[in-house]
Amino acid sequence: MSKPYTIYPLLLFAAISLLAGTALAREFWLEPARFFVPPGTAVHLRRLVGQNFRGETWAGKSSRVTHLVHLAPGAAPANLLPLATATDTLATTLTLRQPGTHLVALATTEAFTTLPAPDFTAYLQAEQLDYVLALRQQRGQQTQPGREAYRRCAKTLIQVGTPTPTDTARAWSRAVGLPLELVPEQNPATLPVGGSLTVRVLSNGRPVAGQPVRLWQRPATARALVSTLRSNQNGRVLFRISGPGEYLVSSVRMVAAPAGQAADWLSTWTTLTFSVAPQKRL
Repeated sequence: MSKPYTIYPLLLFAAISLLAGTALAREFWLEPARFFVPPGTAVHLRRLVGQNFRGETWAGKSSRVTHLVHLAPGAAPANLLPLATATDTLATTLTLRQPGTHLVALATTEAFTTLPAPDFTAYLQAEQLDYVLALRQQRGQQTQPGREAYRRCAKTLIQVGTPTPTDTARAWSRAVGLPLELVPEQNPATLPVGGSLTVRVLSNGRPVAGQPVRLWQRPATARALVSTLRSNQNGRVLFRISGPGEYLVSSVRMVAAPAGQAADWLSTWTTLTFSVAPQKRL
């Protein structure tokens, strides 16, 4: 595997701080009440938006959800959308009976926002969206407001029962067709502390090279942001899992918006959440 490019998180701190008050400087993720549960547990999945892996409940209505799927080990994907969106309030509690690692994924429709030019530039710098910065400069748009359509994707992994390294179902490694998707190549539930996790970035099913990807940890010893990497030519990044706890992997990709839209840019935000258990003493 080609070596990913590392961007040290301290270099991003000033730019990220500038965005603390903006709506777009916020991740969106799925977070179960517990990441490790016994079989038969009803698990509520919170939909959260926030910064530094600290969030508040997402206020979006069920009509904004376009994709909600559950992959249980050894089972076909279950479309949760009809039942979950039957009312305005999105219902995301499900009972997990099958032992193994379960995957739940969600995607939303586009929303629109406009930022003043200085704020939009700071946002692009903080998210390492160099291509858009260069294109705005090339087009002479540096002083123009940033008109953006944005959508959000999220996946979470929940371990039911005792993790086993011989999980042949590999539901956790399945791509589910999100516009931007993070796919782990090892099962986080069986990772040892100090082990490595490879994550692949897919845009509409295709690997994305040079994509900034961040790893956040909770509880954090200092700051929640552990590291930022860029994907290699195969769309892969390699993170070291330094300790037990809950983890968030995040990425945002921006392209020119399709012709005829009110926005100039379309961004897709994506996350993956999971937990790594403490190692048992022998």
